Amino acid sequence: MAERLQKVLAQHGLASRRKAEEWIQSGRVTVNGAPAYLGQKVDPKDDQIAVDNRPIHLEEQLDHYYLLLHKPLGVVSTCTDPDGRPTVLEALPDYLQGLGIHPVGRLDTYSTGALLLTNDGDLTYRLTHPKHNVVKTYQVHIDGMVSELDLATWRQGVELDGRLTRPAEIRRLAFSTDGNTQLEIRLWEGRNRQIRRVAQILGYRVRRLHRTAVGAIQLGNLKSGAYRTLSSNEIKALLAELDAQPTVLKQSSSPLVATLPFN
Repeated sequence: MAERLQKVLAQHGLASRRKAEEWIQSGRVTVNGAPAYLGQKVDPKDDQIAVDNRPIHLEEQLDHYYLLLHKPLGVVSTCTDPDGRPTVLEALPDYLQGLGIHPVGRLDTYSTGALLLTNDGDLTYRLTHPKHNVVKTYQVHIDGMVSELDLATWRQGVELDGRLTRPAEIRRLAFSTDGNTQLEIRLWEGRNRQIRRVAQILGYRVRRLHRTAVGAIQLGNLKSGAYRTLSSNEIKALLAELDAQPTVLKQSSSPLVATLPFN
């Protein structure tokens, strides 16, 4: 059965769908010896597909892996880094290398916590597409005392890159002994460095940003630099959130565990 080329590459764990589209646009992919194009339909059983002139044997379906990593400070959420910084893929053992596993979205270099990794490109596409509404939960430490007025503004939406952020759930957890504010922030979108940038617009500096959950998947006591596989129930819960109706907020005030050498 013929399907769009980028979807086929993603379903077989070769890349996320967006990354596959980049490969096609940059001329890295051929179909039956000819340059591929966006929207092209292929049949994995009949068509010969190559990336960087290397044939891809799509009949050899890879097993899908679904992992939760506790991303440490200073590690970049990419598969490679031209500056030589440690990447999240280096957190994985040798037997998980070369299977198309990649991060689902990003945490910036100076943020820590829950990051999903998978070689299921179709799931990656769904989780990172703006139309889906999987909530992400963060603990955020901010310099100084954040006023109730600023928290109300943040909850309702702040103009960022010419458009308002979606309403957010924000709960004050505590004031620290050194006069800083600890917040729990739940977001249904993931613009680049969104929490840090909104805080800056409101006149504050984020000292620490730590993601504690992606949807129903909780980081829990997983140590920094460690990963584990998701349980079948966690995967089902994640898929259920993707299929659920978008959340509308009122605008008002197990498995395998491994410890890695990043600690």
